[in-house]
Amino acid sequence: MSETKIFTLKQVEEESSPSKPLLVINNAVYDVTSFLNEHPGGEEVLLEQSGKDASEQFEDVGHSSDAREMMTKYKVGDIAESDRKKEVPKEKPKWEASDTDTSR
Repeated sequence: MSETKIFTLKQVEEESSPSKPLLVINNAVYDVTSFLNEHPGGEEVLLEQSGKDASEQFEDVGHSSDAREMMTKYKVGDIAESDRKKEVPKEKPKWEASDTDTSR
């Protein structure tokens, strides 16, 4: 089994091009070259994010579990530990009370 390639964010930016678009989504690096013509949102959406961290844009769209599963075949590496971003929870749990709640 081959070892996972580690990229810095700078490397993703430098190695990405219109003919080989690389995207970062949740600290993983994807080469979406062969997916450009298949992307339901059009290739422009992917090319616009080429060389960047597209995690927020990806999550905002609300991709299906099928789309997330499909991504695995385009993964070419991971982001270096020093450049990793913490994943932010999408929403605070509804059961979590605020610190200032004194109604109890």
